[in-house]
Amino acid sequence: MGRRRNRCCRQLNGLQSSRYFLECKLENNGGFVVIGQRLKLARAAAGLSLRDLQAQIGNRVTAQAIGKYERNESMPSSGVLIALCAALGVTEDYLLGDQELVLDGVEFRKKAITSQREEAQVQAHVLHLFERYLMVEELLGLSVEWDKPREAPYPIHSETDAEGAAASLRGHWGLGSDPIPNLVELLEERGIKVLSIKADKIDGLTARVLRPNRPGLPVIVINSTDWAERKRFNLAHELGHMVVEVGQQVDAERVAHRFAGAFLMPAEALWSEVGKHRTSISLAELARLKKIFGASFQAITYRCKNLGIFSEALVRALFNEFSRRGWRSPPYKEAGALSPESEEPSRLKALCYRAVAEGAISESRAAELLGISVHELNRRMDDPEAEGDVAGG
Repeated sequence: MGRRRNRCCRQLNGLQSSRYFLECKLENNGGFVVIGQRLKLARAAAGLSLRDLQAQIGNRVTAQAIGKYERNESMPSSGVLIALCAALGVTEDYLLGDQELVLDGVEFRKKAITSQREEAQVQAHVLHLFERYLMVEELLGLSVEWDKPREAPYPIHSETDAEGAAASLRGHWGLGSDPIPNLVELLEERGIKVLSIKADKIDGLTARVLRPNRPGLPVIVINSTDWAERKRFNLAHELGHMVVEVGQQVDAERVAHRFAGAFLMPAEALWSEVGKHRTSISLAELARLKKIFGASFQAITYRCKNLGIFSEALVRALFNEFSRRGWRSPPYKEAGALSPESEEPSRLKALCYRAVAEGAISESRAAELLGISVHELNRRMDDPEAEGDVAGG
């Protein structure tokens, strides 16, 4: 009920708020404030050119003037600042913030050729989301350290070394050989930030987020629209890139694939379900394995091939059948496709709910962090039945 009473608190209107933040920043920075890096980042995340942004703010200033803001050669007026924020979907305090984040060691997993502009847009969007995540964590004092094994990165001299790396990581995390019910949840618990965005040409991304004078933080980005079995494999694939060090003349992508299969489907667990050698297998049996391991028909088939369970002839026959059924081409919907919502990050959402309940942030701020309206935030927080359809915010 206290949260509802807080809605009645008096708030500054947009122009007053913008001036207030400007005055505070100027006072704290000796009369000088810069917004260039954040403005450029927000514009890239929105996929707008300078001229596009000029049009979005109703030509209040020219593209050249916006360029000067981004180069920190001048500052916008309060009214222009509000217009820029509205066009970019950010708040004034975001543009006036001072936390510097940099993506390092970015590796994309692409579906098709992606332009540098599209890659820059994705990276900007990731940094934008990541900063929101860190802000809520720090407000609540609930940061989670990356639980990286001391032995990592595991040296890889051949593709099969990925098997040992996956087994070692499972051992460090106390997973045994059991299937992993929710991989996103596991990674978030182990200090890996998982972000979900809609990016049609990118399956995944892994990187470190660097902060001044603080340890880098690992982040994995997945495509929110992918089927859950594809998300799980992509997550495990990107995890592989994080924890291995591939030697020369070894294909890093093949190693990450092998790691993903071994991490999701340990040999002992798979042998107990399917045996050590098969000359034939039904689609119904593959569907059962899919439910157990949360992996696609194709990933299971590759894994069985790597372990010598399936012969080359059986693998060819299965992939021909998968192609005939349309499972190897977009939208990659196999029989028993797992809902995209079943593997979506939820920690940021939970932190925002907690921050609102404890009065650490306002409802409007929480709604902005989650990219939803205040009305939708209230619906989700007040209706326990709403949680089933909002995985990942």
